[in-house]
Amino acid sequence: MTCRSTLRRARVGLADFVDKYPKMLSHGMRQRCALARTFALDAPVLLMDEPFGALDAQTKLQLEDLLLGLWNEHRRTVVFVTHDLAEAVAMSDRVVVMCPRPGRILADVRIDLERPRSIRALQQDRRFHEIYSHIWGLLESGATNDAK
Repeated sequence: MTCRSTLRRARVGLADFVDKYPKMLSHGMRQRCALARTFALDAPVLLMDEPFGALDAQTKLQLEDLLLGLWNEHRRTVVFVTHDLAEAVAMSDRVVVMCPRPGRILADVRIDLERPRSIRALQQDRRFHEIYSHIWGLLESGATNDAK
């Protein structure tokens, strides 16, 4: 099986690897291929569970930007599970904050950052950092309440 997609291979950075088998691709390339396959589906809702969790920092940032670009083109609903708070704020229109044991919803936070977004640009955005701090506070208060 080769890494082919209805999305342009060049868009996901795999144009030079069209005839390669998955085992011949790096982990980052496999994730790019998985993103292309996911967006090639005609599903109205996409479920993504920690898709970038095992990647190095640079590849993760590149794939987050790629996902934002693909989302901007296709505008599908994406349910994105992550433990990375910065990733959650950067990628989302809303963040559902959960606390463990028993798992329950702590808050549902609307992310009112303009689109289209760029991961690099958000690092300089005051509002991004305010939202991040707000959600971090929710997580800390949830952890403190659970310890009681």
